[in-house]
Amino acid sequence: MDEAGDEHQVILPLIIAAIALLITIVGGTIRIHDAGESCPDWPTCFGSWGFDSSHEQQESWWLENPDEIDSRGEQHRYSTFEIFIEWSHRLLVGIIAIPIFLNVFITNRNRSKVGEKVRGLAIFSAILLLLQAAAGYVTVKFDNADWTVALHLVLASVFISVLLWQWLSWKRVIEPQLGVFSLTSSQAESMKKPVGIMLIAVLILLILGAWVSSTSGGDYNQACGVGSEAWPLCQGEVAPDVSQTPILVQMVHRVAVLIVGGLLFWGSQRVGKEFPGKSGALGISITSAFYLWAINLFVGGLYLFTATDGFVEWLSLLHLVLAVATFIAIAVSAMLVEIAISAAAEGEKV
Repeated sequence: MDEAGDEHQVILPLIIAAIALLITIVGGTIRIHDAGESCPDWPTCFGSWGFDSSHEQQESWWLENPDEIDSRGEQHRYSTFEIFIEWSHRLLVGIIAIPIFLNVFITNRNRSKVGEKVRGLAIFSAILLLLQAAAGYVTVKFDNADWTVALHLVLASVFISVLLWQWLSWKRVIEPQLGVFSLTSSQAESMKKPVGIMLIAVLILLILGAWVSSTSGGDYNQACGVGSEAWPLCQGEVAPDVSQTPILVQMVHRVAVLIVGGLLFWGSQRVGKEFPGKSGALGISITSAFYLWAINLFVGGLYLFTATDGFVEWLSLLHLVLAVATFIAIAVSAMLVEIAISAAAEGEKV
């Protein structure tokens, strides 16, 4: 495998990560259109492999499968568009399997050159894809229960992150002199714990956000009301009555948002002070996570503030994308730290 071949192949996990992000966006589109049950069976859709199921075909399928009737009831009929976005989501998952297993094949064949880390991450990404497919089935089976949606989103975010980790690790094998790998082992060790804390905090916030947004009927989404009484206040109050579960969950989510914002700001300041002018890619990734969080805070508030005449659902989709991007940004920070520590350990063994 020559250098040109290396450069050509190393971009594969990055391409897969981009496709995975597209799948996540399509999944978010499904949620905002409440189309998660528009294909009630799996892997087929109303018993066929296509998406053009007429109302008559849907009625016939419900009559034959009464136990599969979802929360909308047997009289509900899905539009062709709603079925199409769910169908296309499944199709993309099937398509991404091809480069995923090609990735495993290439790294396994060249394991002596790319290293066990790159090969292991390729295999892990393939395992995560299978888990995602299983989670997709569970999501359909349990009628888009909030915990299944949260699980699906978390697995997607981890899947993308693992692919980026593989890409960075592979890139380091080929071009270890790149500036992105300039973090020293001592710098990495000093930031390992702070970055770990931020990563866990953002992951928890991602789960809470999915929980709030995916409850049936949007009860948790609307718990604080809409318009000026909903944000930045809740029910028009700074400290609303949290005896009702939807309001409690909404307030837990909001407190978590503030805690995560504080941690990300602290992390960006710490890396800047400890390595003034030399924080490099680590500083950029942590600071990017903080700015993404800040923008998302505004988008989340705008989603509630503008909902007096109905929710602007593209804002909800943007909110989801920014949340995933925040997680990925801080995950990249953790990758850079791990790569620097591993490089130091490898150097000591030589």
